[in-house]
Amino acid sequence: MTDVVRPLVIKTTSGTDRPEAANQALTVAAAAVAAGAEVSLWLTGEAAWFALPGRADELALEHAAPASELLEAVLAAGTVTLCTQCAARRGITADDVLPGVRIAGAALFAEEVLRPGAQALVY
Repeated sequence: MTDVVRPLVIKTTSGTDRPEAANQALTVAAAAVAAGAEVSLWLTGEAAWFALPGRADELALEHAAPASELLEAVLAAGTVTLCTQCAARRGITADDVLPGVRIAGAALFAEEVLRPGAQALVY
């Protein structure tokens, strides 16, 4: 039997308004990247702010890895996407986001979660 790691798509709507849920999403994404999974992290709703430089540092949670380090790990070996509509509602443009963050919409999200073998998680 061979080890097959399926693609993992994680969508989080949680930001500093729900620190535990936000940190869980980032932790699972970073852990999956470390395990060798193909990870796509979607930042939606209040999580959209994490796409901006320094904003993940605002998420402080006792007994948790720093959000900025978790996000960096995902950016280094996975894909991070900021929701198009979420960015527009917050006045965030492609020029504002961290290097490596892309802005895309529901059609691409649907494409990713409908891929054979993909697992989607929403926080």
